[in-house]
Amino acid sequence: MTLIIIGLAVSCFFAFNVGASGSAATMGIAYGAQVIKKKRTALLLSGVGGLLGALWGGEVVETIGKGLIASELLTVQAAVIILSVAAITLFFTNMIGIPLSTSEVTVGAIVGVGISLQQLYLDTLIHIVTFWVIVPVAAFTLTFCFGLIGNYWRRKHKSSASRQISKWISILLIITGFIEAFAAGMNNVANAIGPLVGAGVLPKEIGLLAGGVFIALGSILLGGRVLETNGKRISTLTLTDGVMVSGTSGVLVVGASLLGVPIPMTQVTTSAIVGIGATKNWGEIWKKRIIYQILKVWITSPIISLVLAYCLTEVFLRSNFYTVVMMACGIFATLLLTGFGRKAAVQTPKGKPRSLKQEF
Repeated sequence: MTLIIIGLAVSCFFAFNVGASGSAATMGIAYGAQVIKKKRTALLLSGVGGLLGALWGGEVVETIGKGLIASELLTVQAAVIILSVAAITLFFTNMIGIPLSTSEVTVGAIVGVGISLQQLYLDTLIHIVTFWVIVPVAAFTLTFCFGLIGNYWRRKHKSSASRQISKWISILLIITGFIEAFAAGMNNVANAIGPLVGAGVLPKEIGLLAGGVFIALGSILLGGRVLETNGKRISTLTLTDGVMVSGTSGVLVVGASLLGVPIPMTQVTTSAIVGIGATKNWGEIWKKRIIYQILKVWITSPIISLVLAYCLTEVFLRSNFYTVVMMACGIFATLLLTGFGRKAAVQTPKGKPRSLKQEF
């Protein structure tokens, strides 16, 4: 009973942080553009979007809860290990200023438990990892193509009518931001409740509702800082850029969610932004250090959560302490080699940021 309570507490905490970091960020473009002027309004919209999306996240819950390891092996103890590792990994990287995907660390933790218990559905894992590559590439390609079209269209419409057009684009920006929040809730709720559903602790319907509520609460109550940060970082995007980024990311993640694939939304959105940036300055965009930092984190984060989950499973479920010592050395070596503790140097353009509201 104690383990179940711990598992539920970690799950709720996890969902709360998903809302605070992932869901709240989806309205950053609209807020940074001053299309939505009040922070509370932006957070409320992102919270509602995350809650509604979570209610439709059943397919991803099935994959997280039952698709990677057999349900009979996913005990309450194993579920608590998965959730704890994912939460600890996210907390650690948040403290050092590196953004992570909840899907990556959760899948990595499940794989670590599966390897320790010597049972893993490899076909499903390959299917998921393939989507981790395809979807960000698709996001980059689509926004690059849309960006070229958008740049051409803006050059052709530099008239007084552009003000009226920008009003409609502002409305569209709010809609696409809401879709992105919906997608975040739909895909990420599984990371918080999937292991408990797979272990039989929570019925799926109740888990989706509870997870959605805590995602919404996290977004509304604790998402202000993320919203402010994202609003400032995207200040060089125009309104049409924002629509293309949010719309493309949201639609792709919703599509993956319907197929039951947990997707690293952070990488999808970042790839979409890079695609837009490449249309404006192809050479310079690839010189930014943040891109290589994201690629490094993309690869190392699921590996680190995998190793941690493997070690904890070996200790608490298999009583194998020797392996843990060896793996601990591996973790330490990985951190040293990747420079995981160093923050990315994000270069911001000199001068006053452009106002998104004045450009479409």
